[in-house]
Amino acid sequence: MISFVNAKINIGLYVTGRRADGYHDLSTVFYPIGKLSGSPESPWPFSDILEITPLDAESHEFSFTGTPIACPPEKNLVVKAVDAFEKAYTGHTGNKLPRFDIRLDKHIPDGAGLGGGSADASFTLKMLNGLMGNIFSDSEMIRLAASLGADCPFFIINRPCAAAGVGEILRSIDLDLSGKWLVILKPSFGISTKEAFSGIDCRHLSESRCPVSAETLLLESWRDSILNDFEPHLFYNHPVLKRIKSSLYDSGAIYAQMSGSGSAVYGIFDDESAASKAYLNGKSSEGTYSAIMKL
Repeated sequence: MISFVNAKINIGLYVTGRRADGYHDLSTVFYPIGKLSGSPESPWPFSDILEITPLDAESHEFSFTGTPIACPPEKNLVVKAVDAFEKAYTGHTGNKLPRFDIRLDKHIPDGAGLGGGSADASFTLKMLNGLMGNIFSDSEMIRLAASLGADCPFFIINRPCAAAGVGEILRSIDLDLSGKWLVILKPSFGISTKEAFSGIDCRHLSESRCPVSAETLLLESWRDSILNDFEPHLFYNHPVLKRIKSSLYDSGAIYAQMSGSGSAVYGIFDDESAASKAYLNGKSSEGTYSAIMKL
């Protein structure tokens, strides 16, 4: 079984409080991108490729190709997803999970706010569930995904959603950006979750600032209405991010924002010509990686 693993962008991101468990409550909109592939002109095919096949062996086998993954294998979210599914499967059936050969060809960049690692984990869960006869419901899969990471539950649903909690409280929304053009520009560095949240002052958070209302506002009004709480301090720490966002607006973006906790910044465009201009400018500026696709 082979799956093409897509990414996501965040439309707005408000940090609304700190929880007793140390995590933060959020309000955001998740929007899936690159469900099939990226533009052939893009240096990133905008999908990871995940293959899972039965294996006659004593243990699972993992192989990772493409963009290097900056963590030891035992911390890789695909490996963690297999472990989590195996425990849930054994607990549910009393049987041992068959062995599998799991191969991931990685293209979605890490530390970009695009959810690549979370998507890999959730697609692993969905593929294993399919191979085992879909023994777990969507709600059970969402709970299992939530144990792996805040963005993981979204990729079980994988359609536009308003999200709350740490990202696990999801509500499907009627938001369709089909026909628009998306340009993503990412500097050569990523941003860790630790750095992103270190600049959030929890003393001044308020639930009254949410929810993000992308589905009820005209796209043309998003620029002044839908914000990302991580931008002010991360733009201060990394001025190139602010310059990238400004360049997207200068090139004609209707809306531009850093996705999630960065470091990728995207622009939404009405037409291919303006998007192509932003894409080409991004390729040549400040060591920026760039990608373009039609939504």
